[in-house]
Amino acid sequence: MPASVEERVRAICLALPKVTERLSHGSPAFYVKKQFVQLWPQGHHDHDFPHLWCAAPTGAQEALVASEPARYFRPPYVGHRGWIGVRLDGAVDWCDVAALCEHAHQAVR
Repeated sequence: MPASVEERVRAICLALPKVTERLSHGSPAFYVKKQFVQLWPQGHHDHDFPHLWCAAPTGAQEALVASEPARYFRPPYVGHRGWIGVRLDGAVDWCDVAALCEHAHQAVR
């Protein structure tokens, strides 16, 4: 049986160097010096599907949202800083999610 979204994201993030997890706004958040991923396993605000927000290098948000707007979005609160929102429902490419989390980890170090 496949792991839950929360278990998968947790495994990806905690496998990265020096990462800690703590709740932020009632949901799992992952830190390395600063926060780099926020998981919303039940959805949040107008996004009533599981998703995460992650830090990203300059320009990545615009490129991803333009390339696949059904999967990526500009999240509230942190979107103005270039963070990416990623839907985690339907057919999720977990290799892509892992790569995004790795890039987010590098972006805040």
